[in-house]
Amino acid sequence: MSIQLFLASNSPRRGELLSQINVQYERISASIDETKINTESSEEYVQRLALEKALAGLVKNNQQGLVLGADTIVVCGDVVMEKPLDKQHAQQMMALLSGNTHQVLTAVALVTEQKQVVKLVITEVTFKNLTEQEISDYWETGEPQDKAGGYGIQGIAGQFVTHISGSYSAVVGLPLYETAQLIKRFKEA
Repeated sequence: MSIQLFLASNSPRRGELLSQINVQYERISASIDETKINTESSEEYVQRLALEKALAGLVKNNQQGLVLGADTIVVCGDVVMEKPLDKQHAQQMMALLSGNTHQVLTAVALVTEQKQVVKLVITEVTFKNLTEQEISDYWETGEPQDKAGGYGIQGIAGQFVTHISGSYSAVVGLPLYETAQLIKRFKEA
């Protein structure tokens, strides 16, 4: 069965990753309230956001096709780090990541009018010890300003990573293996 895939994300990285695995898609915008609910865990939070994005895309698309929503957050200790608000916030995040191992949680949701599936991928990333100058210089590159956790592993910040355990592409924004498997399951159903 042929089914049209719609990507409910404005992230250029997610689009590039889908193209990397030869998935044809159309982009639709789906904005939701991304405020964390106090009682939900980090895992629940990121999965809820991915699902809400996909469902909002499905509504916007008049309940047609297969809609993919995704979300990524960075968690260091008990701190959930989304996109930095400003330079000071980004520097605080990078200082927290410096010399530590953190988790990157990426959830992928695929929905149709009849079915919903959400997959969570957790990757551990370890950073080297960063100097204040490295942190400041990194902000000035402009790279961290729209990235969960305030860094882009696929860019300049890749040089800060000493170890990764899990899915590299999930850290970028979309776990390719898991996404391909989910799409395959939907298309075969």
